[in-house]
Amino acid sequence: MKTKLLFLIICLMPFAIKAQSSSNTCSAADAATHITSGGTYSITSFDGTAPAPGCSPGSIASNGEWFAYTPANDYQVTISSDIAGNDGKDTKLQVYNGTCAALNCFANSDDDGVDVYSRLSVVQFVAQANTTYYIAWDNRYDSSAFDFELTETTLQPISFTEQSRSGGGTLRGAVDMNNDGLDDIVSIVPKNVNDSNVYDINIQEQEPNGSFTGHDYPVSAPYSASWSLAAGDYNGDGYNDLVWGNGSGVNIIKATNSGTDYAIAETQSGIFTQRTNFVDINEDGRLDVFICHDIAPNIYYMNEPSGLEYYQGADPNGVPEGLGIYPSGGNYGSVWVDYDNDGDIDMFMAKCGGGTARRTNQLFRNNGNGSFTEVAAAANLADPIQTWSGAWGDYDNDGDMDVFIGGYNGTSHKMMRNNGDGTFTDITATTNLGFFTYTGIDNVTADFNNDGFIDILSNGNILVNDGNPANMSFTAYTTDVPPQGAIGDLDNDGFLDVASGSKIYYNNGSPNNYFKIKLNGSGLNKAGIGARIEITTSSGTQIRDVRSGEGFRYMNSLTTHFGLGVDTNITSVKVYWPSNTVDIMNNVGVNQTITLSEGSTLSTQTEVFAEDLTLFPNPAKSTLYVRTKYNLSDAIYTVFDISGKRVLNSKFGRENTVNVSSLSTGTYFLRVMQDGLSHTQKFIKE
Repeated sequence: MKTKLLFLIICLMPFAIKAQSSSNTCSAADAATHITSGGTYSITSFDGTAPAPGCSPGSIASNGEWFAYTPANDYQVTISSDIAGNDGKDTKLQVYNGTCAALNCFANSDDDGVDVYSRLSVVQFVAQANTTYYIAWDNRYDSSAFDFELTETTLQPISFTEQSRSGGGTLRGAVDMNNDGLDDIVSIVPKNVNDSNVYDINIQEQEPNGSFTGHDYPVSAPYSASWSLAAGDYNGDGYNDLVWGNGSGVNIIKATNSGTDYAIAETQSGIFTQRTNFVDINEDGRLDVFICHDIAPNIYYMNEPSGLEYYQGADPNGVPEGLGIYPSGGNYGSVWVDYDNDGDIDMFMAKCGGGTARRTNQLFRNNGNGSFTEVAAAANLADPIQTWSGAWGDYDNDGDMDVFIGGYNGTSHKMMRNNGDGTFTDITATTNLGFFTYTGIDNVTADFNNDGFIDILSNGNILVNDGNPANMSFTAYTTDVPPQGAIGDLDNDGFLDVASGSKIYYNNGSPNNYFKIKLNGSGLNKAGIGARIEITTSSGTQIRDVRSGEGFRYMNSLTTHFGLGVDTNITSVKVYWPSNTVDIMNNVGVNQTITLSEGSTLSTQTEVFAEDLTLFPNPAKSTLYVRTKYNLSDAIYTVFDISGKRVLNSKFGRENTVNVSSLSTGTYFLRVMQDGLSHTQKFIKE
């Protein structure tokens, strides 16, 4: 009767019931056709051998039925009799691995249905590809026929373990504050003084064993960190300083006493603070401070020898054109990124709120001489889409920075591919992100699974890069991932974790390899903020820019992280410092963190490059020619005046020429950078 009843069920439900039938023993199930995919399967009667007690405690049943299941891929598997049609029945389930001659109890279920009164069975487990699992049902409580479902869910390529953190306050950073090479957790803590709040710092310092030691630092800053925080060492003492603010003002806090105390450096009221950054705006070797203003033109502090100088909007002594001068602001998410690969730092401004002009995103191209030009329309990035933040990174590993423009309040996202010529193309349709509709204010890049392709943490979701450069596709994982937070390696295992609220979300890792590099600059930019780092392995080339402040709220690690997949050696590591020094390391091992001091690995090939390169005519009137055996196509050149101020910065075109017609008469220096080589040579402008 078993065969006839099963045939009848299959005929009535051809798309719901799979053809595999139960067997009377484990060996018979192993010899029969295995289940290889999800579906609904049937127990028509119990006349086989019951599974032995032990996997499920209690007396042995009189009979059982067996199936063998061998998945083709790794899956999260659910086996359940808690489905329609089984109401009132009482099932009992055991799952084994191993062999029929030596079964290992793997999972079991008795009364685990959703309803509290249910007597049905549900188990979940991670099944490995090409491994056989033996599914045994018995009749200890009920011999009725029933169906069960086996569901296969593709495993997320990443997973996290959640733990509580100490310190309290508003968590805003995961960054090394005591200069020991380990990422710490930074929070801003309110303190009531005379019936009003001021704000101190709590730093949970990571110890070598992965634990944290908390320190409270009183500063009594007047403004909270309700929006964002950034870190950077603006005074060059080796310890990171901080900038944060709220809707009423901004604080700049400096580290003192070798990083064991903090004090207010600057505060400014009336600033509706949004994204904050440390960045060398005029590339004079000193970190400046940039603050997005929500209701007025942006403000910035230029780091002068005399101290921090405050500017707002356009100012002939600061940035002549300004960096976001719309009268009512709308400035939310600034990211400093070298989008055109010319060796200087540009800025993308994510906008939000108000009319079209106020909320249209902006892109400020660094002209190489202390000025900026707004080029968003020409670059195809002038979107009035209420962005809040854009996630910049080289998603296709082709050597230039692309951008995921995050939508807000239901506005669609956009993925823009860098064309390599200063323009971008909307490729959202091919990226599989059209189906990802969750919007919010924080979008930032990180390689969470260490496969060598950067992912996106987007408002409590992780968009995992599929590693397909042709269409830059992603898979959105929207459950069992961290909420938005500060990203760093919080247990120093080479995998990026997320600190958010009162929790730390530890990355459970994968077999993939990694490489981390911490920069030690020679001047007043110790962390090398603005540097471009490029690594090459047998799989290709990856790039990163060292940034202070990206996304919207949080400060992420200044130790640069690369996932390497299965690559076991790094052919080369190249660091292009903001000073235009280039350091190169060859044949670097994986799964380690390296601290690199600026200028410590200068290539001896530079001497050959210098001997070969000549300039003519010299003196020059309008055009300076560069002669060398090296191919200078797309090489970067920089012209400095006699005081060391940069007056020109660009790339060579098809001809190795520099237009010097705009320069005043005098002595200048031309620096040429190509493929890690650098040479500076004097010339005279007539």
